[in-house]
Amino acid sequence: MRLQMAKIFLNGFVFGIVFALFGCGGEKPKVFASLNQTASLMGDLPANPLAWSVITSSASRNDSTMSTLYGNDVASQYARTNPDHKYPNGSALSLVTWTQQEDSRWFGAKIPATVRSVEFVFVSSAADGRPSYSYQKFASEKILGRGVPGSGRPRGGAALATRSRHAVSGIVASL
Repeated sequence: MRLQMAKIFLNGFVFGIVFALFGCGGEKPKVFASLNQTASLMGDLPANPLAWSVITSSASRNDSTMSTLYGNDVASQYARTNPDHKYPNGSALSLVTWTQQEDSRWFGAKIPATVRSVEFVFVSSAADGRPSYSYQKFASEKILGRGVPGSGRPRGGAALATRSRHAVSGIVASL
C-alpha cells in the first residue's frame, strides 16, 4: 500500500514539474499600450495644465464627467499647506473636465473621453496690492467666456475656483 502511494505521489510530482515547465510556455498574448488621443488637450490655451501638479480630482455620476484640478508650483504648494482660499500672487489653477467612457481593459472602470471644458484662474497683484483674479473658460477649442481682471475679491468663475482649499467643488458644481 505504501509503495502504491509513493508511486502515485511520484507520478503526480513528475507531472506537475513537466506541466510547470512546458504547459505554460508558448506565445504570450501581447498587450499594447495606447495613448487616449480623444482626451488630449488641443487648441490655443494660455498654459498646459497637464504639465502642472494635480491638486485634486472628482467624478460626477450625474452628468458622467470627471474633473482634475491642476495648479502651478505656487498654487499647488499653497493648496497643500493652507486651509484658506487666499491664493498668493503668481498662482495659476486649471480645472479640466472630461466626459467619461468605459475602459475596455478594466471592467467597470471609467476613463476620460472628450474634453468638455478647460478653466483657468490666474492670481496677480493689483496696483494697490490687493489680489487680482483673471478667469477664462475654454470649450470646443474656443473661449466661452473671459473674465475681466479686477482687484479685490474674486468674482464669477474666479470666486468658484478659489472658494475652497482644494478649489474644485465649486467649479465642478457650476458646470
